[in-house]
Amino acid sequence: MAESRLGLANRIEWTARLLGTVAVLLLLGTLARAQSYPKGRPTLLILSKTARTLSLVDPATLQVMASVPVGADPHEVVATPDGRFAYVSDYGFGRYHTLSVVDLVHRKALPAVELGALTGPHGLAVQGQKIWFTAEGAKAIGRYNPASRSVDRIVGTGQDRTHMLRVMSDGRRIFATNVNSGTLSILDRSLQIPGAPPPGFAPPPGYHPQPPIEQWHQTVIPVGAGDEGFDLTPDGRELWTANAVDGSLSIVDTAALRVVDTLHLGLTRANRLRFTPDGRYALVSRLNSGNLTVMDVRSRRIADRIPVGTAAEGILIQPDGQRAFVACSPDNTVAVLDLQRLQVVARIRAGNDPDGMAWAWIPEY
Repeated sequence: MAESRLGLANRIEWTARLLGTVAVLLLLGTLARAQSYPKGRPTLLILSKTARTLSLVDPATLQVMASVPVGADPHEVVATPDGRFAYVSDYGFGRYHTLSVVDLVHRKALPAVELGALTGPHGLAVQGQKIWFTAEGAKAIGRYNPASRSVDRIVGTGQDRTHMLRVMSDGRRIFATNVNSGTLSILDRSLQIPGAPPPGFAPPPGYHPQPPIEQWHQTVIPVGAGDEGFDLTPDGRELWTANAVDGSLSIVDTAALRVVDTLHLGLTRANRLRFTPDGRYALVSRLNSGNLTVMDVRSRRIADRIPVGTAAEGILIQPDGQRAFVACSPDNTVAVLDLQRLQVVARIRAGNDPDGMAWAWIPEY
């Protein structure tokens, strides 16, 4: 009997370990399908434009864990890949020229980055360890290198109100919307060897190869008036941009570099556009509507209009695609949207006039 009980106990323990292992593997598989998660505590970052704060929110409890002061008129925020720092654009429609910096681990403000003549920073993107930003006042895009504490790259667009930004992970292509010009800039990087002989010609005597120089080629694509919020489909083949003045959506083929469709949907004052990770829906917020528009990507038709508040601005989607967070700035709340049921299930209060949001995986200390 004793041996039987011991054997039963061993089998129970073995079964429990097996089930635990299966559960962990299932969880890891789910996360891997969503995206490659860095190590650290997942944290939702929310900017308050009027309170001038960056709030750190626990995405599980939706409670604000800390609020850190940032600069004037903060609009967009990004976090470094290691989860240690956040950078915030101090916008002011061209009046300001700094990026606020927040130590996310110790939850405190650090000295701002001075951008000089690169005024009106707005859109932000992280590529590697460097921070890219649009500079509306300079009609340019800049790159800040935290290691050297300097702006180490400036790429001109020559377009009016270069506003939102996306930099590909390999750093070879940049997308930016130019609101007042009604255009999309696609910038492609190449390397040029200075003084190299033309193809088929032998180098002259005494020629010594020089390090290659980074060059950027810009393709300017007319889209719609007031284009601002945009996103790439998960496969990267299309870019959709929301045109606030005429209320249309422009669809750009990123390989052919041209507009392939224009959807006239009456979405005036459209502010942001985001695709769900599975590519099924595109969410569009509007500054003059309390409804979040849900586009069916395959049919290119409106699938739903979800009441979220008085009006909507920033949109952030959870990496696993289960929830979306929509900044309802006039209501001083962030609506939490269940993307399976397509309905608001909660609200977050993280300071008045919320807008820009981002994810950070903050290391424990």
